[in-house]
Amino acid sequence: MKAPKRIAVIGAGAWGTALALVAARAGRETILWARERDVVDSILRTRENVAFLPGVRLEPRFAVTGEYHAALEMVDTVLLVVPAQFLRATLRDVTRYIPPEAAIVLAAKGIEQDTGALLSEAVAEVFPKHPFAVLTGPTFAGEVARGLPTAVTVASRDAKLAKAVAKALGGRGFRPYASDDPIGAEIGGAVKNVIAIACGIVMGRGLGENARAALLTRGLAEITRLGIAKGAKPETFMGLSGLGDLALTCNSPQSRNMSLGIALGQGRALEEILAERRSVAEGVATARAVVTLAKRLKVDMPIAAAVDAVLHRGADIGATIEALLARPLKAE
Repeated sequence: MKAPKRIAVIGAGAWGTALALVAARAGRETILWARERDVVDSILRTRENVAFLPGVRLEPRFAVTGEYHAALEMVDTVLLVVPAQFLRATLRDVTRYIPPEAAIVLAAKGIEQDTGALLSEAVAEVFPKHPFAVLTGPTFAGEVARGLPTAVTVASRDAKLAKAVAKALGGRGFRPYASDDPIGAEIGGAVKNVIAIACGIVMGRGLGENARAALLTRGLAEITRLGIAKGAKPETFMGLSGLGDLALTCNSPQSRNMSLGIALGQGRALEEILAERRSVAEGVATARAVVTLAKRLKVDMPIAAAVDAVLHRGADIGATIEALLARPLKAE
């Protein structure tokens, strides 16, 4: 399969905008679709996404539009970068515009809250015949947009597709590595946001670095168990889309999910925190979805369940932490 030449990026948040820059820098003809009119106007007028990626000059140039038909006409690859809980609605909206041979690359991270379905499963329902890949890994959009060195995973069961997408987007500062385990890559990218909220709560409560390291490590064990139950390869979780993404998200307040956890740990209400933000912290909805999926697969995920209880079930943070610490000791 030849490297894609004409790429549409659906979703103009920070990550979608950064990926449009990546594609343009790699020499691909690129168009970015934004739902928000103010984002389109901002980029056209100032070459800056003031709402989601302020302070980054969007050069080289790429096209931007708020119309699906303009974004998707004649493209050979579509990057889906909309928030996870809006993905299925977006898929329904774009169905009639995507060329029949276009490859679909999922660059969103999450699990459907209502169904417990992986986002790839939602894509497969709507586009069962399209080539499909997952792009994920340890990335802060601002660093990618500024051209700082970044490595990601491009995972597909179609090895030629994974390599083609990696080649299309790769450049001096952006290094995609091909993988044949899209399920593992997707689960790693989704569930790490839930663990990051837990690590943020630990930091907000002042429980120390030892506790955060323990949470990160045991969180990786939960991610791996869930992934294996869904048919993923264990070794995937030691790579960029597993340990790499988890380490980044759980070690920096730049992470929307970790910073949300810090605020929760400091005693602020979830509704108050979310009201201040325009960008989505995917771990909030994913926590509930992970618990749903884990129950279905009979996978023990106490950290994810604890985060869900705090976020969605009114659980007291102090009591929840005590309950985790009181769990029976067992072999690692």
